[in-house]
Amino acid sequence: MMSSTTLRDEFRLLSPVGIAFSFGALLSIVALYSLYTCIYNLYFHPLSHIPGPFWARATPIPYILHIKYGTMVPWIHEIHQKYGDVVRINPSECSFISGETAWQDIYGFRTGRNKGGDTYQKDLSWYPVPFNGSKSIISANDADHSRMRKNLSHAFSDRALRGQERIVQDLVDLLIQRLDERIEGNAATDIMLWYNYTTFDIISDLTFGEPLGCLRERGYHPWVDLLLGLLKAQGIMATRNKYPLVAAYDRLVSLFSDNSAALRARLSFGQGLTAKVKERLEAQTPRADFFSEVIKNQGIGEKALSRGEMVTSGQALLAAGSETTATLLSGVTFLMLKNPDIYTKLVQEIRGRFTSAEQITFAAVEKLEYTIAVLQEALRYYPPVPTGFPRVAPKGGDTVSGRYIPGGTAVYVSQHATNHSARNFAEPDAFVPERWLKDTPEKFKQDNRAAMNPFSFGPRNCIGKNLAYAEMRVILAKVIWHFDLELMPGMDDWLERHKLFMLWEKPALMVRLRRVVR
Repeated sequence: MMSSTTLRDEFRLLSPVGIAFSFGALLSIVALYSLYTCIYNLYFHPLSHIPGPFWARATPIPYILHIKYGTMVPWIHEIHQKYGDVVRINPSECSFISGETAWQDIYGFRTGRNKGGDTYQKDLSWYPVPFNGSKSIISANDADHSRMRKNLSHAFSDRALRGQERIVQDLVDLLIQRLDERIEGNAATDIMLWYNYTTFDIISDLTFGEPLGCLRERGYHPWVDLLLGLLKAQGIMATRNKYPLVAAYDRLVSLFSDNSAALRARLSFGQGLTAKVKERLEAQTPRADFFSEVIKNQGIGEKALSRGEMVTSGQALLAAGSETTATLLSGVTFLMLKNPDIYTKLVQEIRGRFTSAEQITFAAVEKLEYTIAVLQEALRYYPPVPTGFPRVAPKGGDTVSGRYIPGGTAVYVSQHATNHSARNFAEPDAFVPERWLKDTPEKFKQDNRAAMNPFSFGPRNCIGKNLAYAEMRVILAKVIWHFDLELMPGMDDWLERHKLFMLWEKPALMVRLRRVVR
């Protein structure tokens, strides 16, 4: 018979038996807690009335994996088709496609039935901590956002846009020159890259007083690679902020790799932005750009923008005003070339309207009815921000599209799923610009146009949408006026090869260009 002394010796904490016992006990506790959490999330959580996939309601693991592997868009589309207008995509997050009501409920002004209610705040887990401690116009709270927007709104007015046109047109003309050089070499052209070069140069010139030089040097400025890398990492960073276990796992992995290079690069980027803003503010120039308007209309005292806010908002403008526009231009180029009848109509409208490239102005392209319809349909079919703009329901809860949402829940309208739902659009997976024309075909007259808001909605919608519209119309019109385009072999599945990491990760879009003979 084993003595009690022997038993105690075997079960000492650091003995093999003690370690095994402790590890087993820990695993049991973790398993029981996980089981309890899953049962709670499924049957007792305040969101238990919202439908969704079993494992997504029970645990955030499916959500985390879809973010990690860039497959969020097809997954959200699939589960909305299965579960309806509102879907619980993780235990504390809901996606909506009932855009005619959800946009107003989540993002809108506090009017009507929402009057006096608390606003849905930005989900700050999606935004990295500012490198200089100053939040940008995108991540600021309501009061600071309102103050910043009043200072910046003059830079995006119709008057300011007219004053900025020469800057935009000069860079678009340089794009045309660079594309023409590609013809001389008889080379296939990745037009997606050239759209990116152009939009980054334009937004940099308008923001900091000079382009990044992408078109001039025929390649990305180091800032562009860094900015795209930061955007790509944003979803992963959000899962770390939301879920401690993910953060712990990443910290463990980081013990075996050096991540200091990324931190140094981000700091260097911030220092470079700070220097650029300082140079622009000190420059004595009559040119019309964003900061000339900010300086002219800068508020007084507490209403003024701080230098730090100018820097971080400059970074936000650089990101939001470049990649999204280039993405839309890439998408519309692919879609028009995949649909020869649509491409033919575009060519006829643009080349039939203008006899010289100089006639293609901001004002002139506003009259291109079919071109505008094509771009609008591209925004529906291929939204540059395909998921949602996450907001957090106010304390005490609220109602979105008739569904009670408890306080603290992350909610949004998923744009791609909304735009590709038969509840909102007839033939949702067909590319049909005619649905946006004045003489809309009968089958599209009942389309739920209120469901679509590619530039968001309400008091925090995109401040630069008029500039984006002007850019995309002029660039598309000038490219089509100068060149015949043809998709290269192997491009037919271009859309299917996309991944989503905050924004679309796009493969090369190879086209052959030929000069138009007149």
